[in-house]
Amino acid sequence: MKKIRCPGSATIINAIATGFGSAFGIGLDIECEAKTIDEGIRCSNDVGASTDLMDLCVEKVFERYEIDGNAFGLEIKTKSSLPMASGLSSSSASSNAVVAISSKIISEEFGLKPLTDMEIINLAIDASIEAGVTITGSFDDATASYFGGVVVTDNKNREFIIREAMDDYNILVYMPNFHSKSGDSDVNRMRVLAPLVETAFEFAKNKDYFKALNLNGLIYASALGFDSGIAIDALQAGAIASGLSGTGSSFVAVCDENSCDDIKDAWSSLEGRVIETEVDNNGCTFL
Repeated sequence: MKKIRCPGSATIINAIATGFGSAFGIGLDIECEAKTIDEGIRCSNDVGASTDLMDLCVEKVFERYEIDGNAFGLEIKTKSSLPMASGLSSSSASSNAVVAISSKIISEEFGLKPLTDMEIINLAIDASIEAGVTITGSFDDATASYFGGVVVTDNKNREFIIREAMDDYNILVYMPNFHSKSGDSDVNRMRVLAPLVETAFEFAKNKDYFKALNLNGLIYASALGFDSGIAIDALQAGAIASGLSGTGSSFVAVCDENSCDDIKDAWSSLEGRVIETEVDNNGCTFL
C-alpha cells in the first residue's frame, strides 16, 4: 500500500485567454492510496465523482511501462479536502496523485526506472486534456500542485518562467453553493479580454503576484458573470489580494492574521461556506 497527498492551487493568472498562467499551492488536498491487485484498474473516490480521469491516468502509466492489465492491476482510492469543480485545481491534484502513485508502485514492482517529475506532470496533463477537464492543459495548476509554491508558466509550451517558494500567508476560500467546470466555460468570451489579461500577466512576471491576482480576478469574474464585489469586499476588509480562482466558482483571499476575521465577516452574508487554509510550498508528498 502506498499513499500520497497532492495539494490544490489558487489562480494568480488564468491561462485561458493568453496561454500564459500563474498559480500557487494551497493547503487543501487530495490524498490517494493504491495497492496492487491481480488484474485491471479499480478506481474510486469519496466525492461520488466520475472516475474517468483516474482510470485514464492509470491507463497512461500502464501504456508508458507496457504493463499488461490482464496480468497486473492497481486499486486506487482518493479522498479530498479540496472542493471539486471550483477553480482550485482538483483535477490537476487528482491526476498528479494518481500518475505519481501508479508510477511508484509499478517501477518498484517490476524494477523499472521511475518516471521523472516532469514525465509525471506531462502524463497527468495529457490525461486531463483527453478527459476534457481542462482547456489549456493547466500546466500552471498542475505544477503548482505538484511542486507547491508559486509558478508563472507558458502553458502552450509547458515551460516555467518562474518557479519559487511563496511566502507563508493565510488563505480564505469562499465556496458558493454551485460548481463551475473549466471544460464548460465560454473560451471565446474569455479570450476577448486577452489584452487586459496580458497586463495582469506582466505583474506576475515581475513577481508582483498580488496585483496580478487582483486584476486577473476582476477580469475573469466580469467575463464569466461572477460577482466581482465578492473580491472587492475582501479587499475592503483588509485582504492582501482577492479574486476569482480558475473559472470559478470559488474566490480566494490572501490575508494576514489581523485581517482574516474581518474578511470572514465580510463574506458571512454570502450563501455558501468559507474555508480556511494556507499557502502550500511542499507539493505532492508520499505519506
